[in-house]
Formats: sequence, structure tokens, C-alpha cells
Amino acid sequence: MATKDNFPVSNSHSNGHSNGSDDEKVLAGLGEHQEDTIDDPDAHMSAEEKAAIDKRLVRKLDFTIIPWMCCLYLLAFLDRTNIGNAKIAGLQADLHNMSTGKYNATLSIFFVSYSVFEPLTNVLLKRLRPSIFIPIIMVLWGITMTFMGFVMNWSGLMAARWFLGLFEAGLFPGIMYYLSCWYKRSEFGIRSAIFFSAAAVSGSFGGLLAAAIENMDGLGGRPGWAWIFILEGILTVLFGIGSVWMVHDFPDLATFLSVEDRRRVIRRLKMDQQSSAEHEEFKMKYVWLALKDYKTWLFAIIYMGADMPLYAFSLFLPTIISQLGFTTTRAQLLSVPPYAAAAILTILIGWIADRTRQRGLCNIGVSLLGIAGFAMLLGSQKAGVKYAGTFLGALGIYPCIANTISWASNNVEGVYKRGVVLGLVIGWGNLNGIVSSNIYFQRPKFTVGHAVVMAYMIACLFGGSVAMHLLLRRENAARRAGKRDHWVEGLNEKEREVLGDRRPDFFYTT
Repeated sequence: MATKDNFPVSNSHSNGHSNGSDDEKVLAGLGEHQEDTIDDPDAHMSAEEKAAIDKRLVRKLDFTIIPWMCCLYLLAFLDRTNIGNAKIAGLQADLHNMSTGKYNATLSIFFVSYSVFEPLTNVLLKRLRPSIFIPIIMVLWGITMTFMGFVMNWSGLMAARWFLGLFEAGLFPGIMYYLSCWYKRSEFGIRSAIFFSAAAVSGSFGGLLAAAIENMDGLGGRPGWAWIFILEGILTVLFGIGSVWMVHDFPDLATFLSVEDRRRVIRRLKMDQQSSAEHEEFKMKYVWLALKDYKTWLFAIIYMGADMPLYAFSLFLPTIISQLGFTTTRAQLLSVPPYAAAAILTILIGWIADRTRQRGLCNIGVSLLGIAGFAMLLGSQKAGVKYAGTFLGALGIYPCIANTISWASNNVEGVYKRGVVLGLVIGWGNLNGIVSSNIYFQRPKFTVGHAVVMAYMIACLFGGSVAMHLLLRRENAARRAGKRDHWVEGLNEKEREVLGDRRPDFFYTT
């Protein structure tokens, strides 16, 4: 039985526009025809020549798509977490001595709007072209971030953070879906890891940038923390405008590819996953299939075991380091190395998981690093030990985010079912950011904060990954033994494909 992969071909989600040529009309309509094959523009070539063309094509996709997407997510993560840098630069004192409880509320409100609107905005990405949707939300959240530099009280900061969550909601799940429309299953993990490593880089970049911007304190009558919001917001607006030209549409309409290369991209995806390459119209049954699948809920548990610690770490790392006795500027700078190390390991784990297809084991091993790190933060009051703990904490959290999303995507068959599953998994994980925002309040030990993060990583990330790994291995063994063959008895090929990942010849990535 051949393993079936599960990445969608993007033409089934495009807006259907083309520039009028016959070739492009054929490409735009590929998703609407239930054809078993696509014309191969390289049919006359040898296997070696085809491999060379495929390699050049993937390299072209990488250099055209990935760098800009990384920049956008770097800005998104920078804008949602720079409030941590602003805090140690005097934000609370300047806003009428804002209490710790009120400050934590401003962190929480972001995750409410972010989580609630995330699935809705993802629908917009599927209905609109990426080159329209992504620039719009970027400009809107960039404007919101800029005006955060002019808030005068806690109420204004709360409102700004709510709208920031609303406008950022479509970026992460949208781009993860977008990337899956370009790459095969065996290629997706390392690309999603490179993309998500931008979150770790943003931590390093944010610390350096905040340390520099603080020197503008008093300029124009605004404090240093306000300039952090203003300048980083303006930068986001500029990148949003540039995204009109730099964000490309789905493969069937991408103008940076020749017609032959568009055919090659669509063909390689269709060969990688037959049923996901076919046209699907949205039906409520896909929602129910996702809701009834135990993998949806177990992946949600695993993801919250990484996502809650991620936000706790990124929002409070500057505060944690500043409590070790360092000055504000030095605390900003010392937050850089842990993020840099996390970015490197995130990419390395993405590469290893793609090669071995053992995403569960990668999650299990990496999570132990994070658990050890927070144990060090919890158990020692020595500055050197606690700083080393922040390194292990970062190393144990960041790689698991990208790896868990790739793991979930690999194991859900069907375009819309996968969209629903990823929306639920990511949305639930982000909702746990509310917990992250309300556990760090006991200076200088932060006992409750470190203990809660550690508990999440042990019970949800580590425990959930072990459970999922074992369950998927058991299911694969049952399918290889023919114990699921009765599910397709009496069904034709089309009816079998509709079963998605319940097909007996679909083997899970463990």
C-alpha cells in the first residue's frame, strides 16, 4: 500500500481570475476537473533531467516565497511581544502606575480577539487572493501598533491590543496554509520551521531594537517605550505596502512562474496527494469530520503545551532577566542569545523531522530540554543558572511549535478538513495565551509562572506527544495488517478518496 500524503493544490482556493491566455485558463480550471493526470511538460525528458528541473523549481520557490514570509512573521511576532520590552522601559509607570493586574489584562485581551477571529480570517484568505488579504491586515495592524505609542491610559492600551489581535489573526494560520499549497509533504516541515524561526529571531531583533530605541526617550515629548511602538508600527506598515508586490498568489496564478512551471508545481502536488489535488467545495461535513476526529483534540492539547509556554516566555523574558539584577538596556541585550539559539534548533529539528518522519519523537526529545530549563528557573536563585535555564526553555519551546503544526498537517487528509483542524488547533493554543498573561506576578522568583509553564510542558507537550506517537503507530500497524480494509469494501476509487485519512492505505506520520 502506498503512503498517501496530504497537501492541497492551491487552485481550488484561488479566486478564479486569470489573465486570459488559454494555458492559464486550463491551469485555473484544473481543480474543477476530476482528472487523474496532468499534462507533464517534461514527459520527453530523462529521469535525471526531470530531477534537475524539479530541484531548480523548488529552489526558485524557496528564494521567492520563504524570505518575505519570514519577514512578515518576524514583524507580527515583534509587534505582539514588544510590550514586554516596553514594560521594562517604563510603560507601567508612565500610564498612571498601571498595576500588574491591569498590565496582564492588556496581554490577555490580545489573545481573546486573536483566537476568536483566527478561523474567520483564514476563510477570507481562501476567498481572496493572498496578495490582497495579507497586505490589508498588515497595514491595519501596523497602524494600530503605531497608535499604541500615543495611548495615554490603560483603557487606550486595552483597545489597541484588542484590535492588534484582530488584525494579526489571519497571518500565522494563513501563511502556514499558503506554504502547504506550494510544497510537498516531505518538503513542508523544514520550510515551516524556517518560517517559524522568525518568531525566535524577532525576540533577538526586538531586544536589540528596543535597546537602541530607548535612547530616543523624550524626543517629541514621547517616552522611549512609546517610540518602540511607533517605529515598529511604521515599519510594519511599510512592509504591508510592499507585500502588494512581494506576496504572490497561489500556484495557478503566480506571475513569477512561467506557464510550464505552474504546471510543474501543480503536477508535483497532485502526484504527492491525489485527493487533495482535486476540487473540494466547502460542506459542513468537513467541520463534523474534524470535530469527531480524536487527532484534532489531541493535537490541540499538544499545541497548547508549546504555545502557552511560548507566549509566557516571549512576553516575560525581559522582565525575568531584569530581575536578575541587570540594567534595563543590558536586560534587553541579554534576551537576544536565547532566541538566536532557539531559531537555529527550530530549523535543525525541521530538517531532521522531514528526513526521519518521526515528528513525535522530535517533540518528545525537544520538550525535555524545555522542562529542564524551567526546572532550573524554578529551583535556583543564582543568576547564572537562571540565565542558562532561559536558554533551555527557548530551545524546548520554539522547535515544537513548527513541528506540531507540521505533524498535524501531515496527518489530516482533505483540504477543508485540514483547514478546520489547523484552525481549531492553532486557535485553542493561542487562547491559552490568556493563561500566559496572568501567571507572572511574584517577583523576583516568579514561582507560579515557572511552575505553570513546566506543568503545561510535562502534561500537554511531552505527555500528549507520547500518546499521539503511540496511537498513530498502533493505527499504522493495524492498517498494514489489513484490519481496516473492510472500511472500503464495495466502494469505488472516488468514494475511497472521500474517506481522506480514514483510507486504509493512508499511513500516518508518527
